[in-house]
Amino acid sequence: MSNSATAPAYRDPDFIAQIIKAYDVRGLVGEQMTEDFVYEVGQAFARLMRSEGATRIVVAHDMRDSGPALVEAFSEGVNAQGLDVVNIGLASTDEMYCASGLLQTPGAMFTASHNPAEYNGIKLCRAGARPVGQDTGLATISQAVVDGIPEFSGPKGSSIRRDMLQDYAEYLRNLVDLSGIRPLTVAVDAGNGMAGLTVPAVLRDLPLTIEPLYFELDGTFPNHEANPLDPKNLVDLQKFTPEVKADIGLAFDGDADRCFVVDEKGDPVSPSSIAALVAERELAREPGSAVIHNLITSLAVPQIIAENGGVPVRTRVGHSFIKAKMAETNAIFGGEHSAHYYFRDFWRADSGLLAAMHVLAALGHQDKPLSEMMAEYERYAASGEINSRLASAEAQQERTNAVVEAFADRTQDIDRLDGVTITLGENTWFNVRASNTEPLLRLNVEAPTQEKVDELVTEILGSIRA
Repeated sequence: MSNSATAPAYRDPDFIAQIIKAYDVRGLVGEQMTEDFVYEVGQAFARLMRSEGATRIVVAHDMRDSGPALVEAFSEGVNAQGLDVVNIGLASTDEMYCASGLLQTPGAMFTASHNPAEYNGIKLCRAGARPVGQDTGLATISQAVVDGIPEFSGPKGSSIRRDMLQDYAEYLRNLVDLSGIRPLTVAVDAGNGMAGLTVPAVLRDLPLTIEPLYFELDGTFPNHEANPLDPKNLVDLQKFTPEVKADIGLAFDGDADRCFVVDEKGDPVSPSSIAALVAERELAREPGSAVIHNLITSLAVPQIIAENGGVPVRTRVGHSFIKAKMAETNAIFGGEHSAHYYFRDFWRADSGLLAAMHVLAALGHQDKPLSEMMAEYERYAASGEINSRLASAEAQQERTNAVVEAFADRTQDIDRLDGVTITLGENTWFNVRASNTEPLLRLNVEAPTQEKVDELVTEILGSIRA
């Protein structure tokens, strides 16, 4: 490792640690995500995949302006290490996972998901969309970039272009039967992200009237950030859905791997409730299967899994952890409260549109409005995710310790699977954990009543933001 003044920034382990995170690569374009850095990552990933027998890598990018140039730099790095590139161009993250599965090749998706326009990143996977996380490859890639990648002595690889959109659409439509549903009007807020491309391709020729909102691909996000987890970014869809008399509203994040739902009144439907609904449907198909839920989903999720004859398996937050646990347990489905939904029959990968199709199928095969249909899955009150900006890991740990101390005399159970989860009583709990992608401490609270949730949120934030 070079320590000279002229060494590029990406040779610095501290610099790399800011960009290559627990389960993806993400940073500011031009400062962290530079073409030189991405070229090195391409080389390191290709060298790792070559050592595992791969001969090619599929690459894709979302609608961010920086995507094509970064893909080109990455592809050059892959080719320099002797592997070929299949470039599928503009795609959602789940379309890239589908390509990785259908082509049985490792993949790289250039996206910063819901982050603002000035960011970009890379989600990496092995063949069949198998995850590459910190413990399964990212640490190796980080060290290779720091050390410098040895030149490959064999022949260089080549790159081709291939359109996989129709293959992806056909694959999803074979997983969820939407034939025979009643006609539905569906409001869709694509947030100027990739759902503007994928939704029309997948939901065509069905008894669905699509009412589009912000379908124009625009990585500057001129209308609102493509992050439906933040309530302010759902406001337009909440207004639009009843205006167009839609039966359901769908909101996608920038790379369209997450989907949020609002009912016919414009009221948000909890992602935990969607997870419970999909789990119920998948368990009806394969009774007795394991179903993954992360530790911040509602208690209703494991309860409904068990009630439907499934085996609930609790895990930490993050796609690489969920996918690993799914492989270990052969789980049929996995759900996160952040609206990531994972399907065994989709290579254990997450797909917002596939989850949406399950909801559309459930809605269309009965006569109740969505608000009534989902009522049975909403058992408790919840805060949603509340973020507090704390720049350093030390500050995050200090504030977490303060919360633990403040509730020590009331704590019935505490676990540290991911951050700190404290159980205070029957159906009352909260979790405090550090984000893997941003300098944030995240809080989730659930209790039997909204009054109790609000009371706890006020108290906990008093410790976090002191």
